[in-house]
Amino acid sequence: MPYLNRVATTASEERLEQLIEARLAPGADQKAIDGRIWDLFGEQWAVMFTDLAGFSRGVAEFGIIHFLQVIHESQRILVPCIDRHDGILLKSDGDSLVVIFRTARGALACSLAMQKEAREYNRGRKPAEQVLLCIGLGFGPVLRIGDRDVFGAEVNAAAKLGEDTAKAHEILVTGAVREAASEGLPAGVSFERIDTVPPGASEAWRVAYPR
Repeated sequence: MPYLNRVATTASEERLEQLIEARLAPGADQKAIDGRIWDLFGEQWAVMFTDLAGFSRGVAEFGIIHFLQVIHESQRILVPCIDRHDGILLKSDGDSLVVIFRTARGALACSLAMQKEAREYNRGRKPAEQVLLCIGLGFGPVLRIGDRDVFGAEVNAAAKLGEDTAKAHEILVTGAVREAASEGLPAGVSFERIDTVPPGASEAWRVAYPR
């Protein structure tokens, strides 16, 4: 099965590359090719980007090996949580994770559970060893290329929220996530509008939750 998955992913990447090359050809009907690309790869997903607050500053102070340990521990406690909420971990890049979920509600539920896991892990630990989790969520049409990557406006917005805007313990979401996940929120959970709206989103919100 892993081999078949690898073949499928490679085939997807090759097909996309062929269509992009065709789009670049003189006189190409770019609108028609764009339609083919969306027909082949377009899907609707909730997208999560995570980050660890203060990572770069901490590396300078404590050294990279110490923070490789923090990354290892963060993945050890967060990846099982992703699995329990039926998320698909597409990739990890340093201290960041990229995850997709079929629903915005599922992504939000997992985000809340991940922050809870991080808080419990941090109890009694030195500040330098704590997992200070930042999360950004987007939801909408994306181009999904196998199980390796996703592209789209909501992907870009989620990346900006999670990696650049969110502070430790925060969950920031686009307006699309808020609209799709606003019904049936857990007790004590609500949305607070924020002024920093990333490219690709019309609104951005902070998730308020019990801590």
